[in-house]
This record gives sequence, C-alpha cells and structure tokens, in this order.
Amino acid sequence: MVRLTEVVKNLLIINVIVFFGVKYLLPIPGIERFFVLVTPGQKFYDGDILYQFEPVQIITHMFMHGDEKHLLFNMFGLYLLGPYVEAALGHKRFLVLYLTAGVIASAIQLFVTKGIVLGASGAVFGILAAFATMFPNVEMMLLFPPIPIRAKYLALILIGIGLFSGITDSQPGIGHFAHIGGAVVGFLLIRYWRMANIR
Repeated sequence: MVRLTEVVKNLLIINVIVFFGVKYLLPIPGIERFFVLVTPGQKFYDGDILYQFEPVQIITHMFMHGDEKHLLFNMFGLYLLGPYVEAALGHKRFLVLYLTAGVIASAIQLFVTKGIVLGASGAVFGILAAFATMFPNVEMMLLFPPIPIRAKYLALILIGIGLFSGITDSQPGIGHFAHIGGAVVGFLLIRYWRMANIR
C-alpha cells in the first residue's frame, strides 16, 4: 500500500477541494474563468462571461479539471508515483518539480495550440518522468493488460503515445504537448539534481 507523503497528500486535497468547490459549491457566476489558463492576448465569451488571461491562472489552472474522470486519472497518477518521488527528493524539491512541470507544460501546450488549458496532467507527467529517471528498472504493473513493465519503458511508451496523438490530433481536447513538456521538465530536473538512476 502506498504511504502518502506530506506534499502529495496536500496536493490531492487541494485538487479535490478546488474541483468540487468551483464546479458545484461556489455559486459565483463566471468563477471558472479564474481556474483555466487562457492564451495571453486571446478573449472569448461563455454566455456573458469574458474569458481572458489573468495572472492568477498561471497557478490556479493546475488545480482545476474538466470533469471527474480527468480529476480521477491525474490524482491516481499523483497518488501512485508522487510519494516515491517526494521521498527521494524531499518536500521542497518535489513541490518545485510539480509546479515547474505544470507551468512549463501548459505554456508549451498554449504555444502549440492556443486556446485554454487546465488540469494537473503536465505536473503528473513530470512526476512520471522523474520516477522513471530515478528508478528506471523498477517493475510496474500495467492495468490493461496486467503485465509487468519497467518504469523507463512505461514512461517512453506514454510519452510516445502523447507525441503521436499530438502530431496527428487523433485525440482532440487532450493536452498532449503539455504531457510531453511536463515529462521533459521532470527528466531535466532530475538530471540537474543528479538524482538519476539511484535505484
């Protein structure tokens, strides 16, 4: 059983509170516009609500998700891999990794596609790449099909699928370039901190 670490636990709580609070509990018209990252210079309306870039979105968009499934997948990844990465890096560096991967991932996605982004996917892919860089030969179990695979191969497969899907636009509405950007950040930070191949 995964033992939750401090930063991972708080990130899980914040993500869940923000999602359900903004989506269902706060009766404030247009509050969602502060929890999506809009490409600077672009504007659009959802009814009477104007969506445009606001500086606060740089951080808040990483804690909001499109729907429950989006939230569940990202939090599941954070729950499974985050504690191992945090235990190896320490609280401060793990939080730096999470936030840096999330921000840069979203910036890359907006540079490539324009529009809006939201969610923790870029940060979670940063954690995935960090895990695979630190523990490349650790065997993980796939869910479908249930077969073991080394972390480095799993990360490469997921990044490869994201790259293919992003280039071919075969899965619109998903920030594939954010996933790739987050993974690159995770890999580079682990190399910079000289924490690669520690097991």
